[in-house]
Amino acid sequence: MKNLTDSFLSLGQWPMAGSFGFNTDILATNPINLSVVFGVLIFFGKGVLSDLLDNRKQKILSTIRNSEELRGGAIEQLEKARARLQKVEREAELFRVNGYSGIEQERLNLINSTSKNLEQLENYKNETVLFEQQRAINEVRQRVFQQALQGALGALNSCLNNELHLRTISTNMGMFGAIKEITD
Repeated sequence: MKNLTDSFLSLGQWPMAGSFGFNTDILATNPINLSVVFGVLIFFGKGVLSDLLDNRKQKILSTIRNSEELRGGAIEQLEKARARLQKVEREAELFRVNGYSGIEQERLNLINSTSKNLEQLENYKNETVLFEQQRAINEVRQRVFQQALQGALGALNSCLNNELHLRTISTNMGMFGAIKEITD
């Protein structure tokens, strides 16, 4: 580092006449150098800086336009989504109302069907009870008839002797013969 500073100091000691060199007098040369540098920068850099600023301005305006277009598209999509939501809500309400009325109708149908089934079962039960009563009555009649018949046969057997028995048989045979002749 010391070599570098020494080389700059040695440059300051060169003679000015007919040669190029640096003026190391900062107070005398600095405002002039700065005004020359600023002048060159303003003259040449003005176009570049203005182009850079114009490009930046165009990019910003383009970004703003794109953002506004995206915002408009998002608002449009939001409105479409809201419209779809309202439509779905209306359909859901319609399904809910129809569902409740359908459920009520199904409940009434089920009640009516159950009522009819109960009525049919009651009728079947009554018919079964009547049938069983008739069967029981017939069974009792048969038993009574059998017992009466057995009692009558027992009474007849005890009262009949061989002669009476033969006479009854021949009388019955005669009646059967007469019936046979009538039918022929």
